[in-house]
Parts: sequence; C-alpha cells; structure tokens
Amino acid sequence: MNTDALRDKVAIIGMGCTPFGILQDRSFAAQGLQAVNEALADAGIGKERIEAAWLGTFEPNLGGSYAAYAGDFVADILDMPGLPVTRVTNYCATGMDALRNAAISVAAGLYDVVLVLGNEKMRDVPSRDSLIRQVVTTGHPIVQKGLSAPGLFGLMAQRHMTEFDTTKEDLARVAVKNHYNGARHPKAMFQKEVSLETVLNAPMISEPLGLYDCTPTSDGAAAAILCRADLAPQLSDTYILIEAIGMATVTGGRYGRAAESLIGFEATQLAGQQAYKAAGIAKPLDAIDFAEVHDCFTITEILNYEDLGFTEKGQGAQFIRDGRSSLEGDFPVNPSGGLKCFGHPIGASGVRMTYVIYEQLLQRAGATQVPVARNGRGLVHNLGGPGSVCVVGLYHLP
Repeated sequence: MNTDALRDKVAIIGMGCTPFGILQDRSFAAQGLQAVNEALADAGIGKERIEAAWLGTFEPNLGGSYAAYAGDFVADILDMPGLPVTRVTNYCATGMDALRNAAISVAAGLYDVVLVLGNEKMRDVPSRDSLIRQVVTTGHPIVQKGLSAPGLFGLMAQRHMTEFDTTKEDLARVAVKNHYNGARHPKAMFQKEVSLETVLNAPMISEPLGLYDCTPTSDGAAAAILCRADLAPQLSDTYILIEAIGMATVTGGRYGRAAESLIGFEATQLAGQQAYKAAGIAKPLDAIDFAEVHDCFTITEILNYEDLGFTEKGQGAQFIRDGRSSLEGDFPVNPSGGLKCFGHPIGASGVRMTYVIYEQLLQRAGATQVPVARNGRGLVHNLGGPGSVCVVGLYHLP
C-alpha cells in the first residue's frame, strides 16, 4: 500500500451538521439538504463548484426514504442533474468510508472539489422496517437466536471484566463522561448530565450493559466539502488537512471465528496501524491531541482505548478512572459526547465525528473546546459490522 498517496493531498474546507435526535419536523431530504447548505456556507462556495458527491446511508428505508438507495438523491436535493454521485454503505462505518472514497478520488486528481453527505433517519420507522427486524431477517443466523448488538457487546464486557479488573462502575464512568460532554454541545441528542448512581441503577439491557451504556437510534445528517490541498487557500481562509485514513475488514465478524478475541477489535487495530504508519506516528498519545471514537456501547470506548494504542491491553478501565479521556484530561476522547450522547444515525456518524474534529482544530467548539496547540491533530475512529469493518482517520492543521 502506498502510504503517501493520500497524505496531506486533500483538505476539508467546509462542514455542516444538523442537530441529532428525533427530527420529526424534517424529512430525510430536508435534513440532508440542511447539512449540505451549512457546509457550503461554511466553505464560502456555491454548489456549482461541486464536481461529484458521495452519499453515506446505511439503510434508507428505515425512514421510508427509498429514493436514497440510489446516489441520485443528492443530485435531486441540490437540483444538479448530471452530478456524479456514489452511494456508500458499510455498516456503522458507512460515514467514514464515504469520506475515504471521496478523499481518494480527489487525491487521485479525478476531481477538485467534492461533497460528502452522511444521512440517516431512524426514528420515523414503521415496525416492518425496524433495524432489529431487518437484522434478524437478513443478518447472520445466530442473530435470530438472540445475539443482538447489546447481547454481543454485553458478552465482550463480561469477558473484559473477567480477564482484567474492569467493573460496571468503569463502564458507567464512560457514560457519565460522555453525558457531561454532550450536555455542553448544542447539537447533541442528549444534553443532560447523569450521575454514576443513575447509570448503575438504570434498567438492564444485556448484562452488564444498562440503558445508559447503549447508544440511541437517531435522526441526523452531516456534510463535508473536500478539495485539493493546493486549492484550499484559494477557496477558504480556514481548513484542515486529511493526513491519513486507514481501513480494515475482518472476515466472520463475531460469529464465524472460534478463535476471535472478545476483548478487542482486530479491524480497529489494523486500521489504526495503517493510519499511524501513513502519518509516521509511533506513539499516538504523543502525536495526537484528542479523538472521536465509536462508542456504540460504553465497553466499546474502553476497548478502543486499548486497540488504538492509547493505553495497554487491559488498562482501558484505568484510563477512564484516571480521568485521562475527560474534557479536562490529557487526552480527551469524545468531547462531543460521542455516539452515546450526540446520537448515532448510522450513515451520518463518521462524517459527524469528522465535523467535531474540524470544529475543534479550528477552535470553534465552544464549551467543548479542548487544547489542540500541542500537535494540531485529531483522530476519528468509526467501527461497524459489528467489529468487522473499521475506518480510522487522522486530521491536522496546515
């Protein structure tokens, strides 16, 4: 793999993001257009500068948006017939994979300016189209026997607690941290703090994961305007650079590999290693200022600390106990509140996480701002599958 093919060749000059949550006042098309218009305004360009677009949406008919099965949905909402549009779907890693494909096309010289839109509507869903029903119907047969996402991640939490000194209180600390951060972000779905006691006493979903250990289903959209790095200063006064994007898939997920570890994600480890190698990073904590990671469940964030090299295997719980990943810690993780509190409209999440990195690096994050002067670099981690596909992105200031 040519690790220099993408490095610093693509800039992000504008981003937009809707509030995440239950958006019953707007359609799939309306929320997508809102994010795109915000990104265009942020970049200071008109839609006519867009030469191609990528749409990240996992399952459009969750919200009855059947037209979004084809990429022409984006051309339609922009009223740009003839615009090349590619639809990307890759489990919960859909958003970052859409951005990855767009960045590769710009780096290859095919286009100068492109659009990435992550969009999902999950709350206006008839029972026949529910995510659970579709996964049971079309997913791996073992899902039909009850190994849902909470069930699987509950098993992983149990295993981590058995092999190391991780406790339910450690899982709860992740939820408390992310609610604290989300309460300070104006676009987050849950804007309220919770106590450790509240998390620990919440209804049980899948032992040891309670209600506050699980991410919500949400509506929302996020958009990015990408361009050639050498063109960025001509188009915008403020921008960030895509330094590296690593991606990995593993076969069998958590269902077909008897030897598969339940205390980590191989896809995360491989994607992270690719990104670090491309950026010349040997020690992530020394080179990166903060991260947005895929915390679909509280145990996932703890596993991410370990898989991404923020701490040693088995030390993820200590990382959260010591407050290192808090907003005021030496390595803030999920300053936005993460999927847990910002929300998780599947196809939008990876682009939304990039939006958070973008706002942070440009020091426009308001009450959730973290220090970025040390390295001027942030990391995005987007996981799906569950755990069979991962995309890791590194972004930095020029």
